[in-house]
Amino acid sequence: MKRWHSMLMLAIVSCSVTAMEAGIPTPADLPPTDQVAILLRQDPSVQEALAHASGASHVAGMLRASPHEWTVKASGQQRRYEAGPTSREWAAQLERTIRLPGKKALDRELGDLEIELADARLDEAVHEAARDLMELWMSWLHAEQTHVLIAAQERVAQANLDAARKRQRAGDASMLEVNVAAGDAAEIGRQLAAAQADAGKARARLDIRFPGVLPATPPALGQPQALATTEPAWRERIVATSDPLRIAELEQRKASQQTERVRADRLPDPTVGVFTASEFFGRERVIGLSLSIPLPGGYRREHLGKALAGIDAAAAARDRVRRMIDTEIAEACADASSNHTRWQLAEEGARNAGDTARLTRRAYTLGEADVQTLLLAQRQSMEASRSALDARVLALRAYYRLLIDAHRIWGLSHE
Repeated sequence: MKRWHSMLMLAIVSCSVTAMEAGIPTPADLPPTDQVAILLRQDPSVQEALAHASGASHVAGMLRASPHEWTVKASGQQRRYEAGPTSREWAAQLERTIRLPGKKALDRELGDLEIELADARLDEAVHEAARDLMELWMSWLHAEQTHVLIAAQERVAQANLDAARKRQRAGDASMLEVNVAAGDAAEIGRQLAAAQADAGKARARLDIRFPGVLPATPPALGQPQALATTEPAWRERIVATSDPLRIAELEQRKASQQTERVRADRLPDPTVGVFTASEFFGRERVIGLSLSIPLPGGYRREHLGKALAGIDAAAAARDRVRRMIDTEIAEACADASSNHTRWQLAEEGARNAGDTARLTRRAYTLGEADVQTLLLAQRQSMEASRSALDARVLALRAYYRLLIDAHRIWGLSHE
């Protein structure tokens, strides 16, 4: 029975992952893919990663070329005798340390790993920039929609004040009710000014970080989507495209490769050279070969020990990153699911509170309710509407975060 259950779960996850492999159209309340591609390429963090990637190609070239170079030596001397002229003599030597063949292959592989690491860090920079763009964009839309919502509430508060004044002129309400309604309108006006300032700051943050992304008019917030796939499917997709995990795995491979290189260095590279000299009034010409080999000692042994410890550290770092990613995925899926449910409940509460406020406003106009009841209903409606807006933005953010982490929008996929 357990076997059939396991096979069924595997089939469900496999089907879910297959369905997730294809990217989805960019949601209408997010910037289009073509524009985002340009913005991400121009982002300073991505430009920094591009520069490091260019530097990594040079590092690979350095490793392929070998750190050893030709060395030229020249010397001159005078040999003096007690009787007779002075002999002017000289010597010249050309030498170079020769990298052993096995070390050259290891250095070439290390250079390739440097390029892979730089590419992975570039992908991670693009991914992080995409996250920042989404967060700043949704913060801006949230601030703009909050401003629109409070502006509508301000018009309602002004209508309530006008109704109170009309009833006061008709002798159906006291000046106290007018003052209460005026105070409520002033408070809503204060909130409107604060919302306008918040929208301006959110717009500035977005425009400074990603110049040119702002449209002429803010798009309407979309409808939050329920998760159509299971958490294991999201985990498999995100882990498969995770740049931090890819970087950690490459760092582990690099540590292992560096250890092999250090182990190979326990056999020192020899230095070979040719030399010539002129001695005894130029009558003696010397031509020869030289060979020098360092004698390995404790330093190389300790260096190998350090490299072996680096392998353990890189493996632990990779496990740490994997657990961190699994935790983030679990939290993100839980947030996306629960935020969608909270948004639905908040929308229902906002509709009910709005209906109550409209009915109370009509009753006040007809003289069937007092101003305190009207303002209470209106305040509850406003709070419910703002809660529904907050819940909508939270649900959208959680879902879009999953899409970005899974590399399903904005052309982030490595495939």
